[in-house]
Amino acid sequence: MNLPWTADLGDGTYRNPVLHADWSDPDVVTVGEDHYLTASSFGRFPGLPLLHSRDLVNWTLAGHALDRLEPASDHVVPRHDRGVWAPSIRHHAGRFWIFWGDPDHGVQQVNAERIEGPWTAPHLVKAGKGLIDACPLWDEETGEAYLVHAWAKSRSGIKNRLTGHRMSPDGRTLLDEGTTLIDADTLPGWFTLEGPKLHRHDGWFWILAPAGGVETGWQGAFRSRDFFGPYEERVVLEQGRTDVNGPHQGAWVRTAAGEDWFLHFQSKGAYGRVVHLQPMRWDGSGPDGAGGGGGWPVIGDAGEPVPVHRKPAAPEQPVTAPACDDDFPGGRYGKQWQWTADPRPGWTAPHPGDGLRLTCVRTAYAHDLRVLPNVLVQRLPAEEFTVEVDLALRGGVPGAAAGLAVLGDAFSWIGLEAAEDGTPVLVHRYAEGVAEHERDAAHPRAAPSGTARLRVEVTAGARCRFHADTGDGFRPSGQVFAATPWRWVGALLGLFATAPTGTGPAGTAHFAAFRSGP
Repeated sequence: MNLPWTADLGDGTYRNPVLHADWSDPDVVTVGEDHYLTASSFGRFPGLPLLHSRDLVNWTLAGHALDRLEPASDHVVPRHDRGVWAPSIRHHAGRFWIFWGDPDHGVQQVNAERIEGPWTAPHLVKAGKGLIDACPLWDEETGEAYLVHAWAKSRSGIKNRLTGHRMSPDGRTLLDEGTTLIDADTLPGWFTLEGPKLHRHDGWFWILAPAGGVETGWQGAFRSRDFFGPYEERVVLEQGRTDVNGPHQGAWVRTAAGEDWFLHFQSKGAYGRVVHLQPMRWDGSGPDGAGGGGGWPVIGDAGEPVPVHRKPAAPEQPVTAPACDDDFPGGRYGKQWQWTADPRPGWTAPHPGDGLRLTCVRTAYAHDLRVLPNVLVQRLPAEEFTVEVDLALRGGVPGAAAGLAVLGDAFSWIGLEAAEDGTPVLVHRYAEGVAEHERDAAHPRAAPSGTARLRVEVTAGARCRFHADTGDGFRPSGQVFAATPWRWVGALLGLFATAPTGTGPAGTAHFAAFRSGP
């Protein structure tokens, strides 16, 4: 497998980011010598991705914990401002637990005995608008259970505040009305406090929470002897002299070897929120630096992110990263793909061989990929990379189209479209962020066999150059397209098949040999 990005340098060290893709708002749980990571999936399906690693550096995608969300009416079209926000993953009583805040409905949870599932159906723990970034804690010493969450001002009118509850040990019911644990409006210089992760350590309740905003913020640590406070605070990770903007929101991990590490994200524009790994230690000093206070976490290099560091002490693991390539064996797509909205029957067409067959779905929005639910997407896998895929368009009605896209607030795609006589031609189109419809990025050209090999070369700054081979070798198409993020998510690679409104079958698109490389 030719991976576009690997963090393992092969000499006992790693480079950041360890995941150079949009695994937004990561949280990690350690069980024995295994680490499992989940991340925000917003309105894409399947949701709640599950990654596995034994060394915190080399990760593979194990699957997803969420097939769909209710009500389905919320997710019939792409909605990156809904769904799963900032989940937390824990292991308790022999089960894996994931809690998250759905900003429109409340705090939800799913659980499973094994990471591979089956996972339970979502259970609503706390109903309400604007409840986000939920995290549970089971206190193994006392048997008590707790929950903390943040607030989305867009739904609730509340922000900069963390609320705590006592929770039933089965994780299904909250036992009180909730108490404000931390009101950051009372802390000079603190704003946009969110994303709390709740821990018990050294006799203290700890809340590790980011503040200051996604692009420019920092990581805070709060501690109290009592869950309900009062809490002391300290900044434990910030950009400092580095080029890692807004380093915050993530997971404290203690490995089987007894080492402490911290995984967090960095917002990188069109690349989304990429994941960094920082060493972590405890300084042994009290809040006044005089000692005896049980210590505070020190993350990175004296509170600043590290670019390169020795790997965690852990069992040997092959150098790897989440898969990007796909041969679509048996007509099925790999775990790295998600739909941009709740999938419906008929979007894929079964067939006996390999390769993905997408139905050209009829829609009034055929010329704006941003509002189509039937786009199969995956994350940009690196800062610089190339992807290619084979495409054949068969039986397309006039206007039926299929292709390879780079999709965000603006988008561009290259592929095949059926002309008035049904003959496929190669087209390349784009739409600016403020535009409602796409425009031609290059003149259409013949595709004599009705097939094409499509290529996108991405360079630093998410600058995309499109190419196509229709039988006479690869030729560049159009101008360089600068990818843009979507709301709260990075740009995405997409495969799609669509057609104008009408009745009857509109054709199919066959994709094969999806390949990526540096």
